[in-house]
Amino acid sequence: MSRLTLAQPNGQPEARKARGAFFTPPAIASFLARWAIAGRPTAKVLDPTCGDGAFLVCVAEMLGELTGDPVRVGSQVFGVDVHSGSLTRATQELRSRGLDAELLEADFFGLRPPTEQVAELPGMDAIVGNPPFIRYQRHAGEARRLSREAALRQGVRLSGLASSWAALLIHAGGFLNADGRLAMVLPAELLTVGYAEPVRQWLRRCFAAVKLVMFDRLQFDDALEEVVLLLAHGSGGCDAFSLYYVSDAADLLNIQPFDGFAVTLAPEGKWTDMLLSVRQRQLFKHVTAEHFTSLSTYGAPTLGTVTGANDYFTLGESTRLGFGLREGDHVVRISPPGTRHLRGAAFTSADWAELRAMDQQVWMLYPAADPITDEALAAYLRVGEQAGIPDAYKCQIRSPWWKPPSATVPDLFFTYMSHRHPRLIANRANAAFVNSMHGLSLSPSAPRHAKDALPLLTLNSVTFLGAELYGRAYGGGILKMEPREAASLPVPNADVLQRAWAILKPERDRLDTQLRNGLWTNVVARVDEVLLRDVLQLPSETRLELQEAARSLRARRMGRGIRE
Repeated sequence: MSRLTLAQPNGQPEARKARGAFFTPPAIASFLARWAIAGRPTAKVLDPTCGDGAFLVCVAEMLGELTGDPVRVGSQVFGVDVHSGSLTRATQELRSRGLDAELLEADFFGLRPPTEQVAELPGMDAIVGNPPFIRYQRHAGEARRLSREAALRQGVRLSGLASSWAALLIHAGGFLNADGRLAMVLPAELLTVGYAEPVRQWLRRCFAAVKLVMFDRLQFDDALEEVVLLLAHGSGGCDAFSLYYVSDAADLLNIQPFDGFAVTLAPEGKWTDMLLSVRQRQLFKHVTAEHFTSLSTYGAPTLGTVTGANDYFTLGESTRLGFGLREGDHVVRISPPGTRHLRGAAFTSADWAELRAMDQQVWMLYPAADPITDEALAAYLRVGEQAGIPDAYKCQIRSPWWKPPSATVPDLFFTYMSHRHPRLIANRANAAFVNSMHGLSLSPSAPRHAKDALPLLTLNSVTFLGAELYGRAYGGGILKMEPREAASLPVPNADVLQRAWAILKPERDRLDTQLRNGLWTNVVARVDEVLLRDVLQLPSETRLELQEAARSLRARRMGRGIRE
């Protein structure tokens, strides 16, 4: 909800936070209001969550200046809010300035757009505001149901993980006239999270022009969320957005009509690259186009085995020996569930043997024997039946329930969930794997050294930046890459890989030891030196820009701990 900075007594901070209410800086409210009105003295303007009236005051004052009659324009200014105390303060603030507005105490999601036969509000020439930012955990019950239905009436289906602002933005669009203007303060999640994909597609489909203003600094004193200003108008759809960068709200006055950069949009998916500066984005595109290729060039990332019950289907050595289960007949070697044990550039037979000695789950049940004639297997299956394993969903839909669908042995493992960055690890142990990681089987055309070279050469700032751009951010700052996203990860092309590996191969053991000891930043620094400086001969300024871009996006992900 929009909040006047001068009108402080609107409840305790925790209560305001629960409602998603944060004070909108006056410079932002004024900038959006002026753009929305666009010099039209007869414009009808709505703030759908008006709070204490920060936007209403700006709109009424600007319309009054255009018409010379501040009182009359009150019939053109509309505010809605579910919180009666906020509306009272909005009324007081307007009247203290000789202004007026049409205020309605209601849940905006319960109001019908003017396209319906019975509507509480007329069509609007502009909609302004700062929607409540309530995460999906608190945005629940009847409020969630109403919001999702409102968005669906506009043809947009939102996921259950959507925060409150997404549905409100879409519902507000239903109140706009054909060439109306939408000016909103939104969380920067608009650009990056998966649940906002329907919103991004809606903006592209419904508006002829979309402008985004991004800030280098946080703009809200009582919130850590980064924001973006959305300015959309016209109709008929668009393929590119105009992008403006400012340091903070005070710089909004310096934005000129032709200062923005046009950004061509991907057909679908995140717009995380908009969080980069124009120079960083251009450098990344140039360097990857010239010297990198997608990981899929070397091989297709694949899912690990889905057992349906890892605690039963993956076994330690003591369990295997206790039941008399034999390798080949009953079990196969695997890299244990999880990825914490994958510390180096390779997972070796010695690593596997060490984990076996620690009684880690280094075996997976994958019988070649028949339980009718094999007592050891039959005994272990009886334990599973007593534990209800056949009732697990994945076990129910396969026959027999006790044999997982595959036991693939990939050339490399891919750690698809991480706080730091995804990694490739050479599978020197010839172990199968379960679905806590991905696998990569190299294609016949891949160079022979790729298995050893990729785990080290992908530890570079350009690949890390690609992971931030193409991966998904989850709660706690986790970065996740599904197989399709992993396939698009930029890695050095075959020629660059060969030249860089010729330099790094003699250092392989030393770098592997550093990785195993947790000194991954040292390894990245060395790989950047060889790959970006010595092989690609990128200027130091370019290297620093790319390194800073990767660092800043990772810091942003780790700092906000968002959830899709």
